Amino acid sequence: MNREELMQILPHRDNMLLVDEAHVEGDKAVGKYTIKGDEFFLKGHFPGNPIVPGVMLCEMMAQSTCVLLADVAMEGKSSLFTGIREVKFKTRVKPGDTLESHCEIVKQRPPFYFAKGVGYVDGQIAVKAEFSFALVDMEKYKE
Repeated sequence: MNREELMQILPHRDNMLLVDEAHVEGDKAVGKYTIKGDEFFLKGHFPGNPIVPGVMLCEMMAQSTCVLLADVAMEGKSSLFTGIREVKFKTRVKPGDTLESHCEIVKQRPPFYFAKGVGYVDGQIAVKAEFSFALVDMEKYKE
């Protein structure tokens, strides 16, 4: 899936869509995002030595995972993060790097889904995490 196709299943837009492409390989989602260097989260993290914040790496992996739930998302549901645990950061991710995330759903109790993921840069582990999210009807959340 390219960015246009991803926008059909993810509610994220503009500077919060953090997946350039994603696809399913067996029971895993593989997503890629190339850090351009002009992202909003790099402006102050850190001036003169930009490093992608860990929470943004986790968001990239979670968004990639959502391609595994495309059928459910197409029914008008959107994903909301509900938890992150067991996060380990192994190496810095900088402008010019491409984070390739490999994620899988390990348990589901709809509307809740539990996943684990590993993010790589140039074949080296950059981040590992377990995370959960809920698929909800976003119409109920509009005010």
